[in-house]
Amino acid sequence: MSHKILIIDDDEFLLDMYAVKFREAGFDVDVASSGGDALDKIKNGYMPDVILLDLVMPGMDGFDFLKTVKDGKLTPHAKIVILTNLGQKEDIDKGIKLGAKDYIIKAHHTPSEVVNKIKALL
Repeated sequence: MSHKILIIDDDEFLLDMYAVKFREAGFDVDVASSGGDALDKIKNGYMPDVILLDLVMPGMDGFDFLKTVKDGKLTPHAKIVILTNLGQKEDIDKGIKLGAKDYIIKAHHTPSEVVNKIKALL
């Protein structure tokens, strides 16, 4: 059985690139371009094993999405991993405190490395 991953990023180029990489690695991929869009999918019954979450997005940002999902226990079994270019210690601490399993800085990892990190997490 392949793992389901939901990738949330408002950058369409990155969204497509990561979606392709995870599909090549055997994941069942769904994408959302905003936190609100992702919440709708989850509220409509989509239960991913992993959520790959960007922080900087219009409308609902990644922190708000994370807080909403955790407070509402919307994806109790999903591992949420932040994938962002925000590398400040405060952002990393906040993300982990809100319940993220890992925090990956986009600029420091190739898409293949990101896929491998997610595989290791599972």
